[in-house]
Amino acid sequence: MATKRTKEILALLDEKYTREYKCYLNYENPGQLLIATMLSAQCTDARVNVVTKDLFQKYDTMEKFAQADLRELEQDIKPTGFYHNKAKNIIGCAQRLVNEYGGEVPSDLEALVSLPGVGRKTANVIRGNIFHEPSVVVDTHVKRISRRLGLTREEDPVKIEKDLMKVLPREHWILYNIQIITFGRQICFARSPKCEECFLTKYCSEYKKR
Repeated sequence: MATKRTKEILALLDEKYTREYKCYLNYENPGQLLIATMLSAQCTDARVNVVTKDLFQKYDTMEKFAQADLRELEQDIKPTGFYHNKAKNIIGCAQRLVNEYGGEVPSDLEALVSLPGVGRKTANVIRGNIFHEPSVVVDTHVKRISRRLGLTREEDPVKIEKDLMKVLPREHWILYNIQIITFGRQICFARSPKCEECFLTKYCSEYKKR
C-alpha cells in the first residue's frame, strides 16, 4: 500500500515525465521485443536498436532464429556484447517457442522464465509491453534509484520486485519503470548524479549523506 511519502514521489515523477508508457527498444511484434530485450542485457537500448535494425530483416520469423547458424548469429549480434551466450540462448529460446508454442510468445510468467536466456526482468518487459499485465521491471536504474528513494533495502532483483509491488499502486507499476529509467539516464547517474537538477533530493538517502 502506497504511503504518503511514496505518493509524493510518484506525483513528482508524473509531473516531470509523461504518463504514457514508451519502450525504448524498437520492435514490431512480441518475438522481436523478446529478442531485443535479451540482447539489451549489459548493453544500451540505443546500441541494441542499431543491431536489430538489420537483424530483424535477416531473421524475420522465429523459425529463422531457431534455424540460425550459431557462429553467424554471434557475429550478427556481436556489438551487443556477451554474444556467445546471447546467440546460444536466442537460438534455444526460438526453438522452444517454435516447438512448444507454435512460434508465439506466451504471456504466462512461468512459461516465459522457463525459456533459455529469459529471466524475470525480460519476462516482465514482455508481460507489460505486449500483454499489458501490470509488471515491475527491475533493471540497474530501478534497483539503484529505488534503494536511494527508500522504497526497498534489498539487493536481489526478485526481492526488490516484490517490495515495489507492495509499495507502488498496481496501476503505476509499468509507468514507474519507464519514469525511473528516464530519471536514471538524465539525472540520477550511478556516479556523479546531477543532484543540483534533481527534484527528488528530499527523499534521497544518498543526498542526505552529502
